[in-house]
Amino acid sequence: MRTVRTTPARRAEQELARRLRASNTARLFGLELEAAAPGRARLRMPVRRRHKQVHGVVHGGVIAALADTAGGLAVYMSVPRGTRVATVEMKINYLEAVEQGTLTAEARVIRLGKNFAVVESDIRDAGARLVSKALMTFSILPSASGARRS
Repeated sequence: MRTVRTTPARRAEQELARRLRASNTARLFGLELEAAAPGRARLRMPVRRRHKQVHGVVHGGVIAALADTAGGLAVYMSVPRGTRVATVEMKINYLEAVEQGTLTAEARVIRLGKNFAVVESDIRDAGARLVSKALMTFSILPSASGARRS
């Protein structure tokens, strides 16, 4: 019988997927983790009627939540386990309206410091069209148990 070894990065990705499934916000919006690695995260969200504003397109706040969640997960994958991250600033450009399909957020850490991380997140529709671009700053906080970044 062959033993399958799980890498630390794969275990972290699996933990992240479990945490996302337990998140009320992720469940409300229907966010699903596609992939995660240190400094990167990709989420998807099938567009539902509940995501749309009165003109029949996905509400900007929903798109911002998708971008923000992907960004936070990308940072979380870059710091020691148990470290807390929190959004302190976000700038987002809405480039195209989305009526249907699936949105994908691809987040990348572009600067990881001791106390802050800067992340960019591209949101694309099912046709790979760039529909939104976000730039975010996250605070990096010690875990509740007091662990510090090395």
